[in-house]
Amino acid sequence: MITSVLVANRGEIACRVFRTCRELGIRTVAVHSDADANALHARAADTAVRLPGATPADTYLRGDLIVKAAVASGADAVHPGYGFLSENAGFARAVLDAGLLWIGPPPDAIEAMASKTRAKQLMGIEPLTKVTEADLPVLVKAAAGGGGRGMRVVRHLADLDAELAAARAEAASAFGDGEVFVEPYVENGRHVEVQILADTHGTVWPLGTRDCSLQRRHQKVVEEAPAPGLSEELREEVSALAVRAARAVDYVGAGTVEFLVADGRAHFLEMNTRLQVEHPVTEAVFGLDLVAEQIRVAEGHPLDNTPPRARGHAVEARLYAEDPSRDWSPQTGRLHRLSVPEGIRLDTGYSDGDDIGVHYDPMLAKVVAHAPTRTEAVRKLASALERAVIHGPVTNRDLLVRSLRHPEFTAARMDTGFYDRHLPHLTEPSPDPHAPLAAALADAHGRSRFGGWRNVPSQPQTKRYAMAGEEHEVHYRHTRTGLEADGVRVVQADAHLVVLEAGGVRRKFEVARYGDRVYVNSTALTILPRFPDPTTQHAPGSLLAPMPGTVVRVADGVTAGTPVKAGDPLLWLEAMKMQHKITAPATGMLSELCVVLGQQVEPGALLAVVTAAL
Repeated sequence: MITSVLVANRGEIACRVFRTCRELGIRTVAVHSDADANALHARAADTAVRLPGATPADTYLRGDLIVKAAVASGADAVHPGYGFLSENAGFARAVLDAGLLWIGPPPDAIEAMASKTRAKQLMGIEPLTKVTEADLPVLVKAAAGGGGRGMRVVRHLADLDAELAAARAEAASAFGDGEVFVEPYVENGRHVEVQILADTHGTVWPLGTRDCSLQRRHQKVVEEAPAPGLSEELREEVSALAVRAARAVDYVGAGTVEFLVADGRAHFLEMNTRLQVEHPVTEAVFGLDLVAEQIRVAEGHPLDNTPPRARGHAVEARLYAEDPSRDWSPQTGRLHRLSVPEGIRLDTGYSDGDDIGVHYDPMLAKVVAHAPTRTEAVRKLASALERAVIHGPVTNRDLLVRSLRHPEFTAARMDTGFYDRHLPHLTEPSPDPHAPLAAALADAHGRSRFGGWRNVPSQPQTKRYAMAGEEHEVHYRHTRTGLEADGVRVVQADAHLVVLEAGGVRRKFEVARYGDRVYVNSTALTILPRFPDPTTQHAPGSLLAPMPGTVVRVADGVTAGTPVKAGDPLLWLEAMKMQHKITAPATGMLSELCVVLGQQVEPGALLAVVTAAL
């Protein structure tokens, strides 16, 4: 019987496993990097063990340190979570060799399936070894891991070598394994997967389908169960293939078999030998706790002969600290507050007041809704996200709400090209025009009481805010009866709630302020000084860092004075386990290169200057 579990992971999944362990009466052990010393998962565990360092390679990818931590803390089992070492057969063997119980599939099964190249060979599919023009477009893919890291679409043969190098570097950084392979790229298919659960007694449960077609950079954004719009024949086919894959490697525990569905056909992608990020939608539909089932299977308990019945529909949205309108650039800073309405599941690795750093994935939380029908579940989730309180860095919340309400998604006609087609429309700014006035009135609350009231008209007060990249100026005045603003009736105004009436319609605005940052409902504003300071001027052609990160690569031969063409790659930044390419904005000369390899930069830092040719 398991009495203590170490989770070889961080953030949201560690907290999620700890929650089940507490319910089962199992003691919990966390591991944490120096960057995560005060992270929620480290605080939530009964015991926490430090992994010296901050980067994944120095900490969460060090299987030897994690096994030592498990032994030192008295844990008798290890749960790998997902990502990092979860699909590393060597790590699983090291856990078992240390006399610990492994809450996952046998190492041989991981070895057979965790490498996507070997998995495809097992299923009778060979990767491309020599790419020609006729094969394009192709997909470069990391053999280990997932989450879109180490993955590149190549449409021009001349780009293949550079994209292979970039994918290898990203895969090595994220998974400690730089192996990549090439396969045909199926455009605008649907990403469909089957959850399986297998025990040590020969029983394999296929737990329905999931659709994960809404993706950015090959990383899932919205997932749902069951996958809508599949024929019964196709459902049976992918379920049978998933069971076949599991039986082929004597699989044990939770796993996922993924397919790309196009033209009514299912193309095998891979088998993930671990728990998936999107497992909550399957839990909601089947009424299961998959982590509890993993633990029961690891203890040797048999599954029932048949799985439970599916009920209703569930949808999950991944809330990321990123700006979709700026090439999905990750965001950092203080998360002041995060909450969702009652009846909505929130899985997160953060609590109010935590800092979001640069070292790890930018996912803040998974937000999950369950309802009797798909229509109800989608509507429930969109409404919950719209009403969620998120005070902190820029997130993809607005994108999620618009995606869930887009006609293609509501009609279940989405595919993996959804964001390629619709991103500009989905990221158009739509700030609330009354938000600056509400912020100003909340700030002015009670000021008229200071210095006494005078029987003369007060002068209009002015406040300036930045909102959605634009400057807004608002005016109001104090009167005998309260605050007054032109064109809008002020029904109520205090520091946290403002009620305005315009055109006979009354609206409430909840206001929160943190320094010079103000949140009015879901709109974020920055207070601007009354007398602006002179802004820092940059030369034309200046390239500024779009996010915090580390310079991990400089293009070969690129130095000050080098001729460049528009679109030429100059350098790569790595932030939150993803690499971002910085390219020349125009044809001309690289007049300045302001960073060096390994340098850490903040948002807005000057990276380089390209002088355009005349």
